[in-house]
Amino acid sequence: MVLNDRIVAFSELGLFLTQFKNTGYENISNVKCNPDFFDGMVQKIQSAKHYNGWFTEENVVFSLSQWANTLTKNNIENWISNYSTEKNVSKVIGIIMAGNIPLVGFHDFLSVLISGHRVLIKQSSNDNQLLPYLASCLIAIEPRFNELITFSNEKFTDFDAIIATGSNNTARYFEHYFGNKPNIIRKNRNSIAILTGNESKEQLEALGEDIFRYFGLGCRSVSKLMVPQDYDFDLFFKSIYPYKDIINGAKYANNYDYNKAVYLMSNYKLLDNGFLMLKEDESYGSPIATLFYETYASQDELQKKIVLNKENIQCIVSNDFSANSIDFGKTQYPLISDYADNIDVVEFLTKIN
Repeated sequence: MVLNDRIVAFSELGLFLTQFKNTGYENISNVKCNPDFFDGMVQKIQSAKHYNGWFTEENVVFSLSQWANTLTKNNIENWISNYSTEKNVSKVIGIIMAGNIPLVGFHDFLSVLISGHRVLIKQSSNDNQLLPYLASCLIAIEPRFNELITFSNEKFTDFDAIIATGSNNTARYFEHYFGNKPNIIRKNRNSIAILTGNESKEQLEALGEDIFRYFGLGCRSVSKLMVPQDYDFDLFFKSIYPYKDIINGAKYANNYDYNKAVYLMSNYKLLDNGFLMLKEDESYGSPIATLFYETYASQDELQKKIVLNKENIQCIVSNDFSANSIDFGKTQYPLISDYADNIDVVEFLTKIN
């Protein structure tokens, strides 16, 4: 199978995903795998929350929509044209996936297959329903993928390289077991927003999307604010009020109640609006329903802190604080060329001997 065949197959999968939007589902007649997969996809979306209570229908469809927008022929061609993949000798690439948000491992899955390799996948039990179904759809579109995709619950034994995503704790085990093979091992990362006090209400409202999408469980979710000394949070709280209904989710509400009780018993000072708590803390990974914040005295001081802690940070949301800053409200809209931990997976895959 040549590169163009793989591009066409994934773009057809993208076309399939365009039918599933939060405004409704539409069965489009010219989509190849619809007769066998459309109704089943609807069922997978609607039943996702029964396997993982965090996977609401809205968030699952949001993830599918982002991949629908990404998996166009032009997008894939423009992305992969930066690499020399046709020289690759097909290898078996193991992927150990996280399960914090829907389809969190899809980019690795795409990267391995589009590069001409075979993929061996171990999924988290928290997210093991959607990808196998989409893989079956992909195989229906291009049957030659059938020999290139394997899902396994067993310990990996026969592979040439590994891509593993987990916590700081599990990363130690990954390094022990897979350190003798070419590898990408990802640890905990979180995203931050840098505020100056000059942000508009619209920007701060957009920031709510970065904070609350996927209940804040993604590495691209903003879990911490960096604010000037004596920052007034009044406009921030007013701006994020439209997201108040998140507290109606039982799992989110339970975490809010639990974490609030812990903080109060520990006599921590909190800012609280009834669905989000702000706690001053130097850490980057905040618990659910909590947003950490830290103050800075100058831009230079802040820049030094960020450089020192760059291994903990996935995205930076700001008004042009740095060349890599992301606009407010855009952390959950990554480009196909955006890589977790800023490690170029495709470049890694082209160098495996």
